[in-house]
Amino acid sequence: MATNSEVTSLSTRRSDLRTALKKRKPVLVIAAGFAFLAALIPIAVAADDQTATQAAGVAADTVWVIVTGCLVMFMQAGFAMLEVGFSRMKNVGTVVAKVVTNLSVSSIAYWAVGFGFAFGAGGVFAFIGGSGFFPTFSPGSQMNLPAIAASTAPAAAKWFFEFVFCAVSLAIVWGTMIERTKFIVYILFGIPFAAFIYPLISHQLFGGGFLMATLGSQDFAGSTVVHLTGATAGLAGLLLLGPRIGKYEKGRSNAIPGHNMPLAQLGVLILWFGWFGFNPGSTLNATNLHFADIVVVTNLAAAAGAVAALATIYFITKTMDVGMIGNGAIAALVAITAPSGYVEPWAAIVIGAVAGVIVVVGVLALDKVLDDPVGALPAHGLAGIWGTLSCGLFTVPALAKFNGVGEGGLFYTGSFHQLGAQAIAVTASFLTVFVLSYGLFWIIKKTVGLRVSAREEMEGLDISEHGMWGYPESFMPVPGGVYRPADTPTVNPHRSPEPVGNPARSEGSAA
Repeated sequence: MATNSEVTSLSTRRSDLRTALKKRKPVLVIAAGFAFLAALIPIAVAADDQTATQAAGVAADTVWVIVTGCLVMFMQAGFAMLEVGFSRMKNVGTVVAKVVTNLSVSSIAYWAVGFGFAFGAGGVFAFIGGSGFFPTFSPGSQMNLPAIAASTAPAAAKWFFEFVFCAVSLAIVWGTMIERTKFIVYILFGIPFAAFIYPLISHQLFGGGFLMATLGSQDFAGSTVVHLTGATAGLAGLLLLGPRIGKYEKGRSNAIPGHNMPLAQLGVLILWFGWFGFNPGSTLNATNLHFADIVVVTNLAAAAGAVAALATIYFITKTMDVGMIGNGAIAALVAITAPSGYVEPWAAIVIGAVAGVIVVVGVLALDKVLDDPVGALPAHGLAGIWGTLSCGLFTVPALAKFNGVGEGGLFYTGSFHQLGAQAIAVTASFLTVFVLSYGLFWIIKKTVGLRVSAREEMEGLDISEHGMWGYPESFMPVPGGVYRPADTPTVNPHRSPEPVGNPARSEGSAA
């Protein structure tokens, strides 16, 4: 038991300790504060790193979507050169005017309602989108776009990328109808096509509609959505429009050659280049390194298509037709568009080669009954069907799972399920677009008319529709002389004739 003195001593020590703590309290508080802040530093650094990483991801996705969208937009130049090359000299001006005009009117229509119909949330029974009309796109904003929400790019970037797809589909429509269509038709059809017809199919296979979300139909970048849709609308218009004057006489199909094959092949190369935005860009995600594989399969398919078309046309006609080689590459690119995110390189070669054969046989067969100047129906229609169906054969199960749509193809799973889903998508899309497009073209035909007069067609649409020539020197006097190659086929009209016995030249000198 402690004595009184011990208790007193203990009490004194406690009192001294309390006094010392009171004197050092500010120091202790500061020390504790520093310790707390030091403990927060790793957390703050981690949070900053995470924020920086997220910001970098958003920036990368945005740049990726915009740049690949620009590549796809440049394909309009490819379509212009392709159609100019396959047109006659008297119609080249209207071709390029049509391309620029359609790009313009479709921009406004797709911004106003097309994008909302294609990707907006809500809608009618997974039939079409129902929100996002007349979007304002505040900086960095994300609209309610469930089907493409995985990409962190802002809604404005996504709009641009999806719009240029719509513009490509509309460009395909007119390849079947050039050289005899009224210019106003391009506008009257282009607006509702971009506002409703294309978005309807886009919603089904890109925007989370029934065919994609419920049935599991695969179309990675648009063999059906873009190419079959455009070709089907072109077929509807062609059936109501009729052939060019002189194409069919006495039951025989006459060749009406284009005026410039080098320009046509330049168009092919531009389109080939643009496809490296078309297919890889459809990832909508720069951190999804799968896009590198898509570049490879896209290029391999195009190469196989060109070679297969060359071999096929030579086997049939014993000639190496320049136009067919280009069409082979385009058809293969169209075909690989749907399966590009789902197949391996060897399958891409097979898909492209088959498309090259299809386009040659298709052009030769359809030319007997349908006047399609650039071969758009086989190159975009038949090849688009083949490409979409090929997903049901060649899709790798792991890639189907990676993309979150459908399942593996027949050659991997032994099941016809995916092939059936692809066939339903093709059939439903074709019938929907054909009925809507035929009805719209029929209304236009009965009101303002589809076709120019016979006289205007013979004169050329450049002068009859636009009051000018694409190549003025070929048709009218211009300062400095008149160029009429048909009148003087062996004389250079820009070179003054030399007198006989020109003293400036001795016999045997170089010409």
